[in-house]
Amino acid sequence: MPQRHAERICAALCGVLLAASAGAAFSSLPLRAAQQTDSATAPVVVQPGAPGKPTKTLPSSTKGVLPARSPADVAFMQGMIMHHQQAVEMTALIASHTENKDLQLLGAKISSSQSDEIRFMQRWLAARGEAISMTMAGMSDMDASGKPVALMPGMLTPEQMTALRNAKGAEFDHLFLTGMIQHHNGALIMVKDLFNTAGAGQDADIFNFATDADNTQRAEIKIMQAMLEKKPSEEKR
Repeated sequence: MPQRHAERICAALCGVLLAASAGAAFSSLPLRAAQQTDSATAPVVVQPGAPGKPTKTLPSSTKGVLPARSPADVAFMQGMIMHHQQAVEMTALIASHTENKDLQLLGAKISSSQSDEIRFMQRWLAARGEAISMTMAGMSDMDASGKPVALMPGMLTPEQMTALRNAKGAEFDHLFLTGMIQHHNGALIMVKDLFNTAGAGQDADIFNFATDADNTQRAEIKIMQAMLEKKPSEEKR
């Protein structure tokens, strides 16, 4: 009897120990699952290695840093905003100054594309803490030092803009086309000057934007030159 009693006590103790260990195992499952979920959802940041070098896995808390920009990059974007704004102002005159359908279509395209580009350039400057304009608020003809702002290459003078506003019909068409060709050629000079400046134009966004602007404006110059060469009889057909 004493031996059987001891065996029963031993079996009971074993049962208690097994239950306790099982409970501990089950209670640790949510923690392990949470840890595994956290590791599965945490972003993996990989830094490409240099040619011939392996990549590196960085901490998930790593944050991207905007590439360095040169003062020439900032000046280019600020100047091109001003440049584009005048082009949009010119196209806004088309609806009330001419019935030339080809010019209306061209003007709509220029207005849409350059308005989009203005917003892109403003975002680029704002993201880097730079002023989005070369002029001071409330002083559209003055820069931050109080000096008159020089026109960007190719921009129409106040006298040319006045003549454009006062023209109608065929005269307006001619002034618009010659003025916009002048304007586009100025933009090409700005792009060339940017890429000729040491350290400028290395930012990927600026490089892509400037290259695209150069290609687009060259194509539009050819279109406008062809429109100028059209005879009035051809335009009426």
